[in-house]
Amino acid sequence: MNKRVLAIDFGASSGRAILGSFDGEKITLEEVHRFSNDPVKVGDTMYWDVLRLFYNIKQGLIKAQLAGGFDSVGIDTWGVDFGLMDEFGCLIENPVHYRDPRTSGMIEECAKIIPNSEFYSATGIQFMELNTVYQLCALKKYRPHMLDRASRLLFMPDLFGYMLTGKMTTEYSIATTSQMIDLKTKKWAVGLLDRLGIPTRLLGEIVPSGTVLGKIRGDICEECGIGEVNVVSVCGHDTQSAITAVPCESGNFAFISSGTWSLFGTELDEPIVNEKSLAMNVTNEGGCDSKVGFLKNIIGLWLIQESRRHWNRHGSDYSYADLEKLALAAEPFKCFIDPDAPEFVPHGNIPERVREYCRKTNQPVPESVGEVMRCIYESLAMKYRLTLDELEECTGKAYPAIHVIGGGTKDTLLCRMTASSCGRTVVAGPIEATVLGNIAVQLLSCGAVESVSQVRKIIRASEKTVEYSPENPDAWSSAYERFKAVVK
Repeated sequence: MNKRVLAIDFGASSGRAILGSFDGEKITLEEVHRFSNDPVKVGDTMYWDVLRLFYNIKQGLIKAQLAGGFDSVGIDTWGVDFGLMDEFGCLIENPVHYRDPRTSGMIEECAKIIPNSEFYSATGIQFMELNTVYQLCALKKYRPHMLDRASRLLFMPDLFGYMLTGKMTTEYSIATTSQMIDLKTKKWAVGLLDRLGIPTRLLGEIVPSGTVLGKIRGDICEECGIGEVNVVSVCGHDTQSAITAVPCESGNFAFISSGTWSLFGTELDEPIVNEKSLAMNVTNEGGCDSKVGFLKNIIGLWLIQESRRHWNRHGSDYSYADLEKLALAAEPFKCFIDPDAPEFVPHGNIPERVREYCRKTNQPVPESVGEVMRCIYESLAMKYRLTLDELEECTGKAYPAIHVIGGGTKDTLLCRMTASSCGRTVVAGPIEATVLGNIAVQLLSCGAVESVSQVRKIIRASEKTVEYSPENPDAWSSAYERFKAVVK
């Protein structure tokens, strides 16, 4: 057996086209194309640069063909964002990026119509202003003509799939990020959406992960020099693709999908929706084989990435390795932030926002680069501990190890601190979990593999992992009590 499939993965700052070759025992990866994925601000609005990104998808097809060809292609992105199509199948405007501030205050406005407890009981999704439902409520309030003109909403992986095939679909995992799916029926929560005034005519039929959307259009095949190739609606939500690739052979695992965002959770057969999970604002997102990703969204490496960008914009030239060294040299446990405080979400001067947070919480203020970095690193590790405690309380299970997957596995300092803060072994890897999950669903779709459990065994055999053990647990436990007092 030699199956070759192409995964196109859109991350927070870059996109990649990666070939996966499966010989019946292992998956090998070959990156054939990488490109930037930067939002573009025009006036007061932040957009996806969607046409440039589609150009790069086609470049990925061309380079994959030159590298030996492929049998199918799948696309994943982050959740919640979408494009609106008119009655002729044309994109009305560039999709708006979730970091755009248009949704400010929308959770409170919606709660006046549908109480949060009722909303959560139906959808089981974590309340975040960036969720699709709040983006649509913002459109209804500020730009209602957009909804009047639209005939169909397509989430970003589905939009790119439509551009490739001319066929519209709505894949299950990406749809659940919208906070508009009824968890019990796995269909659109029409009653809730009607009360919010969101036109449900925009919403298409939901299909399972792994559905073959169709073949790439003939004109694109001719342009790119490829033959007829299937487009598979993989787990379009990148987090669910990553969960599919967790290399754990038991069904009882905790994971952190670590990147710009940190997604901390576990995989369940059924959702958990009760007062406890509502109070903890834990989400139930749909995954492969109708599994549930029971998890919490935490701001992750964004704080480090955006701080580095700020310093480098002002004349420094710090590498990530430089920032790690400076953090290690700074005094431990001096001060903490809540990484999920709303002031840390927008682009801008994160270091000054860290200092201001410490001022208003009556803590020592970190002045140097190393002190700011130490504060961020330790606060992230502490937030993971807090989330682990909540996760175990909700599920009634204990998780002996935490699987860290995704790009954050390369951040050895954060992995070490996570193990120490949580008092658990951290198993780091694979780095390319999202891509491997994308590839895995394509292999499942064509029958090359039979189950997700088989996929995980294959990935375990294909990828190296690194283990980190807790260090200095007493000091971390003492500091954790101080952290909880600051963030609660």
